[in-house]
Amino acid sequence: MNQLYTKIVDEAMAAQHADVETVKKNRGKKYAVKDGQAYVDAVKGMKVAEGQSKAVIDLHVESVKAHFKHISALTDYVRPEDDPFVEHYQTPVVLEVLYGEDPAFRKSMDVFIGAIGKAEALIGLESARRYAGFYGPTCVVDFALIPGSTSNVVNRILQTVDIPVDHKQAILAAKSWGMNTSYGIGETFAQAVEAGDTLADATKKEVQQFQAIYDHPVKAQVDLMEHAGMTSFDPMKYMEGYGADMTPFVKKAIEEGVHYGNIVTVPAYCVGDVSHHIAQSTYNMCKDDVVMGVIEAVTAVMERSLRASLDKVRSEYQILSLATGSTAAATEYILELDGFNAPMLVDLLTKRFHNFVQLKPTRGAAAELHNCDFMDMIWRGWRMLDAARRKRNGSGDPLVPSVAGFPVDLEPVHESEVIMNPQRYAYPASAITVRCSALMRLADYPCLLTSEPVTATMMTNIIALHPKEIAAPARVCKDCASASMVDFRHEYCQWREAV
Repeated sequence: MNQLYTKIVDEAMAAQHADVETVKKNRGKKYAVKDGQAYVDAVKGMKVAEGQSKAVIDLHVESVKAHFKHISALTDYVRPEDDPFVEHYQTPVVLEVLYGEDPAFRKSMDVFIGAIGKAEALIGLESARRYAGFYGPTCVVDFALIPGSTSNVVNRILQTVDIPVDHKQAILAAKSWGMNTSYGIGETFAQAVEAGDTLADATKKEVQQFQAIYDHPVKAQVDLMEHAGMTSFDPMKYMEGYGADMTPFVKKAIEEGVHYGNIVTVPAYCVGDVSHHIAQSTYNMCKDDVVMGVIEAVTAVMERSLRASLDKVRSEYQILSLATGSTAAATEYILELDGFNAPMLVDLLTKRFHNFVQLKPTRGAAAELHNCDFMDMIWRGWRMLDAARRKRNGSGDPLVPSVAGFPVDLEPVHESEVIMNPQRYAYPASAITVRCSALMRLADYPCLLTSEPVTATMMTNIIALHPKEIAAPARVCKDCASASMVDFRHEYCQWREAV
């Protein structure tokens, strides 16, 4: 199995390095779509190991190739304002292919769409709660079943319908890791209320929008992009071209019995590095040497920790846990170098959230997404470091946190010239907040810390080993940072009740 685990780590780190090295080379410059070639090349290097489904690996590899091909044909530049959407054009297309190939699935979807229409009270309640900030820092487009998320509401509606369980799971997956359109629950409601509609009328509009993303997802995404002012390229032309290229691979996955929930998931999460993680917004953010240094140091901690434990790993899930846990520990460790820690920042960002709700009642569905990711990450890291410090006590031994029983090597942080010399990036005599301030930039955009290219690549490898088992959304307690320290919202979660 060591050969398989090494392959998974190699492929994941190739994706991460393609992003990090491309960003470092081009930071501060103007982005061009062709800059994503390094990531595409890394993805093309993904192989099918013994015991893995080629159909699943193809969904990932061919999706990235099709994405790069068609976005390149339509434009050479994507505006920062448009880059968050590039991961949202794939699942709508795949869903419509499934509709055409399997009338029974389309029939189940019609039942679900009807149930949305009957769930006006639930949708109105959840939309109002999201609008008012009832749940605290949360995100309606979260990949888990946390309170206030679209997946949470979808799951509760699915519990009311009589359709096959695997269809329920596919529908749920399509609005989690499978990003079926750019829509999140409550956005239409908030816009309508602020524009003067009654709560009842706003709820009706919300229900209609919610139904549209499942009834005709491709058209719904085009309409959403028009409303959002997305001008970088023609979304319909992109989806038409992408669909033509991907249909044979979706059909092959269907023939091989890959769970529909995996079919709608795998093609979407992997494409975002082209024109989203490798993008103008990232180039601009990483002009700051400390921001870039944090990303590099955290990447090195992850890779060194993974490779040091490969001989001891006994499960593909342990690899995923170590990858995400090591970056959490590294990020928190950098934060603590300036005397800050997760409890401080979770408290700060939670208080900030409630002010932000009042300042921005029509905030976008994704507004809190990455603040939540960041808080959850450093909260996880803080608990690991806290346990390691207690164990080390006053011995003076190196601090070695552990994830799932595997050690995290924090030495790359100390080896970083940038991270260990903050006095070079502020008034030297009082450069005591430099690293924290860089992390606050990354709190809005921690994709290369969490890391999305790594988790996308590892998840595809895991799904390829278990193609008939549903993988998304995560059916575990997410241990949300604010819910663990500030807010009381665990009872509103749905992770135990996932279909």
